[in-house]
Amino acid sequence: MNLLPAFLIAFSMYSAIPMPKAEWSRENMKYTMCFFPLTGGIIGLLLGLWAAGSVRIPIGSTLFAAVAVLIPVAVSGGIHLDGFCDTVDALSSHQTTERKLEILKDSHTGAFAIIGCVLYLLLDFALWTELKPSRSAILVLAVGFVLSRSLSGLSVVLFRCAKSSGLLASFSDAAAKNRVRVTMIVYLLTCAAVMLCASPWLGAAALIVCALMFLYYRAMSYRKFGGITGDLAGYFLQLCELFLLMAVVIAQKIL
Repeated sequence: MNLLPAFLIAFSMYSAIPMPKAEWSRENMKYTMCFFPLTGGIIGLLLGLWAAGSVRIPIGSTLFAAVAVLIPVAVSGGIHLDGFCDTVDALSSHQTTERKLEILKDSHTGAFAIIGCVLYLLLDFALWTELKPSRSAILVLAVGFVLSRSLSGLSVVLFRCAKSSGLLASFSDAAAKNRVRVTMIVYLLTCAAVMLCASPWLGAAALIVCALMFLYYRAMSYRKFGGITGDLAGYFLQLCELFLLMAVVIAQKIL
């Protein structure tokens, strides 16, 4: 079993990090989802390095927040934010399920997508400025990027697809589902353990919010679209990370 092609496909698809080419065959895509959360590990590592450097220099909260917002977008290449924007457009249309799915496929950017993206980034930036960048908080947030991708990867092999075509359907069909599920659960348990060890209070707040967002993701996708798509997975991931950050900031203020 050669896992290298699956690793290369995962990073070339879900990150902007240059990778050698790998054949996108069904065999090579079996375990691609197993490596998807590792792209979040790169984001978490860079966030940790940025937080440590900002303390030593030191850097003001505004610049710290701006770079913290930029890191996930830069590493992911904006693929998840693109899914968020497409989903906002589709949800805002209030059309039939079939029409919503067509809007997700449309390459044009609607007004609601732009408004949603601006509001998302504005709130994300504001929350980062409010954060007290302690070691425990940064560790919880850094691990959160792995957690959100683990939940997203789990949904690919657990939830119903809205359509039989598209990238997410291709990954879902090709995936060795049982092994991917087990791998995602291992990621989730590891993330939960690290977050709770870093800070029981902050970790618990983050985990509860992520669980609620996962339930919302399934319910909304099934009700509005008949299942999940790649864009909806990106929408979930962005909201999960935003509300995780919000939970940590609020938990810090309550303490």
